[in-house]
Amino acid sequence: MPSPRTSSPVRVVRASVAGFSRTRFFRAVGPSVMPPLERAMAFISRGRVQLSGLLVPSLVLRTTGAKSGLERETTLMYCPEPNGRMLVTGSNFARDAHPAWTANLIAHPDAVAVVQGRPIPVKAQLIGDNEREDVWAYIQRQWPGYRGYERASGRVLRIFRLTPTTED
Repeated sequence: MPSPRTSSPVRVVRASVAGFSRTRFFRAVGPSVMPPLERAMAFISRGRVQLSGLLVPSLVLRTTGAKSGLERETTLMYCPEPNGRMLVTGSNFARDAHPAWTANLIAHPDAVAVVQGRPIPVKAQLIGDNEREDVWAYIQRQWPGYRGYERASGRVLRIFRLTPTTED
């Protein structure tokens, strides 16, 4: 898995993309354009490549619906941590509401992270206030300026740590 300490050219590209992704234009267009593009890439690559994964580590998160109980899938950027753990942030394109997948994880913390086509059973833990600033610093080393989504949304973004589990 890529480390938060990436090569200089990758950091430059990510910083440029990060700046664009925080624009009003992207926040307005991204929610309707990105999901179909992600689905098309998943279809073409048979689930092994996420479009967003071409620039940043990405996964498909399979959760159980908080209200419906049905399986849901969402493509997300993630920040790798040691021991195979992953951090995911409910930025929701800086909208003022939390994305549904965060409510799903709160209600049903057992989920599956699909990374490069490989399903990994995980247990989600909401990051608490005592760890929040350290986690944000870690995430921003991977994705510079990402916390701008929190400021733009006007809400405290939910951050989850996904820890791989073994299936019984």
